[in-house]
Amino acid sequence: MSNFPWKFLNSSQALRMEKVCWPYFDPEFENLTERIHGPSCQVCIDNESCEDCTVVKVDSVNKQGLLLQVVQALTDMNLHISKSYISSDAGWFMDVFHVTDEHGSKLTDQNVIDHIQQAIGSMKDSAGSSRSQVQNGAEAAEATAAGSDTSTEHTAIELTGTDRPGLFSEISAALTDLGCNVVEAHAWSHNERLACVALISDESTDSRIDDPGRLATIEDHLSTVLAATTNSSGANEEQGVKTAGLPGGGDGATPTTTNVERRLHQLMLAGRDFDGPPGNSSLSSSPYSTEGEEEGKKTVVTIERCDEKGYSVVTVETRDRPKLMFDTVCTLTDMQYVIFHASISSHGDSAFQEYYIRHVDGYALNTESEKKRVIKCLEAAIERRVCEGVRLELCANNRVGLLSDITRVLREYGLAVVRADVETQGEKAVNAFYVRDIYGNEVDMELVESLKREMESLALEVKNETHRPGSPERPQNRLSFGDMLKSQLERFSQNFIPIK
Repeated sequence: MSNFPWKFLNSSQALRMEKVCWPYFDPEFENLTERIHGPSCQVCIDNESCEDCTVVKVDSVNKQGLLLQVVQALTDMNLHISKSYISSDAGWFMDVFHVTDEHGSKLTDQNVIDHIQQAIGSMKDSAGSSRSQVQNGAEAAEATAAGSDTSTEHTAIELTGTDRPGLFSEISAALTDLGCNVVEAHAWSHNERLACVALISDESTDSRIDDPGRLATIEDHLSTVLAATTNSSGANEEQGVKTAGLPGGGDGATPTTTNVERRLHQLMLAGRDFDGPPGNSSLSSSPYSTEGEEEGKKTVVTIERCDEKGYSVVTVETRDRPKLMFDTVCTLTDMQYVIFHASISSHGDSAFQEYYIRHVDGYALNTESEKKRVIKCLEAAIERRVCEGVRLELCANNRVGLLSDITRVLREYGLAVVRADVETQGEKAVNAFYVRDIYGNEVDMELVESLKREMESLALEVKNETHRPGSPERPQNRLSFGDMLKSQLERFSQNFIPIK
């Protein structure tokens, strides 16, 4: 720590510094650093240093939350981070990312390179000061939403509660009955907890819903749907429905994918999915590791102390996959931990992450209970996105009630939705679902094969990913599944309009 100005301290100042484990900074030091290095983020895109990846270098005056913003920007562009080196001590943020596109190639499109520089270069002023008061992660998202909600064209609604087979289908049907069109929806299910964020509009006007009375009716109706799940653990006390805004994109107008995914992480964290299914006291028999589906593969999280610098060192070893760094950095940030240094690397399908952290109050993790909680929360954050099973992708002409009809068909066939990503692109509805057998068995692909031969109509693809629970989300074993869906939709919905 030789790069910041030292001062002689009186005894009370020295005692406070020792207690908080923070080096003393001159109040003018941050301004001095900014005068020396310049007020804006410096972003360098290097395509020459490495043969198989593009190197993104970021230098900036450090602000709390800046690292997560940078990772969010890279994740929004579907870039895979294979390595990263982070240092943010002494008020200056220096970071190096080794990235590739979704095909595993270097970045050659100048438009993409320019977008990275513009997106990251404009972030410095939007992040809060590293030594300012920091809000709770969920509260911060809601505060951001308050400023962006009025600029969106749709009403955002958040739901969280105890999951059960068919719950997502019931939610979709309830919204249709309430005259709501689902423009976009994202849902995660983990450890028998469900979190869902949806953008809805009025069925008749296709505009946002602002009437307080109608919003109250929507919340009350959906709360009734969620409350149908009851158990001895009292988990339904944690049910919740709220109409709210979402953090906007780079221009504050449209929620980005990572904004929504961060909110899903926050909702799951608030719902304590890291404690395991209702009635279980932990995620696994050992609080320090989670066994994977595939033999020999597991997620291991450990925490040690670095007494010399007053850090806690968090290490994560797991299967590599897209958005892994976003999930871990997002969780640590929303749990109010500051990442001072980090090293991220991946080899083959294995990933290793090391974070040097302190709580925002300046303390390292001192108690075993706090360490175990952080470990379980990181394990849960890694598990939430991993969905083994069958992935269904559907593109159809959009209409009110389409999502309700599709999910009803899946439920009729004994399939439970464990993750959903529903979007509207122009006149088309683009839906992706991860489904499992409602009784916990493997999905019968022979049934799928027999049904797909009856006719060809809907643009639906099936990808069986059961054998790679942690693999990147790339096509596997594509099959046509349109026959079953078309025939069943015609049975259950007279308003169904097939694609010609």
